[in-house]
Amino acid sequence: AHPGMTENECRRLCKLIDCQKLSQEACNHAAQNERLPVQMTIQVLYFEQQRLKNALAGTFAEGFLSQRISSGVPSAAMSPRDNYASLRRENRELKLELSRLRMRLNDLEKEQVCMKQGMEKSAANRTFLTSISRGFGRIGLFGQPTVKRQKSSRKSQGVEGNHGRRRRNSLS
Repeated sequence: AHPGMTENECRRLCKLIDCQKLSQEACNHAAQNERLPVQMTIQVLYFEQQRLKNALAGTFAEGFLSQRISSGVPSAAMSPRDNYASLRRENRELKLELSRLRMRLNDLEKEQVCMKQGMEKSAANRTFLTSISRGFGRIGLFGQPTVKRQKSSRKSQGVEGNHGRRRRNSLS
């Protein structure tokens, strides 16, 4: 965090820090930080060990402590190494779940593409069949041609249409 500090300044500053007052998170960070002086790291680990001994000696009920540790919930009684291992395990599990979800997404996308292609093929088949049936109707295979039916139906509509609304054609 302070690249301009010399090694001597860092040592003097670390001597002023009371490791007993560090939070669990700060202890974990200090124990894993390679840039801190070794003496500081040793002090942090020593006080963390003392905290563990006090916790096991009776500060916490044994059942509660074993329940918290077995459930994977980080507690004040967990050493930084155990906490780190637990976090790494959880990280691996999350990565595996993410890769499973990605594979599932790929499968669903492939399925969607196949369904879309199937729908397009069926639409093309319907269009083909419709055009064939219209062709048969035009040439009169199923009775009178549809062209004559359309003209005769238009004439009958025209007779009925005279009684309807008149439209004016605008020149502008």
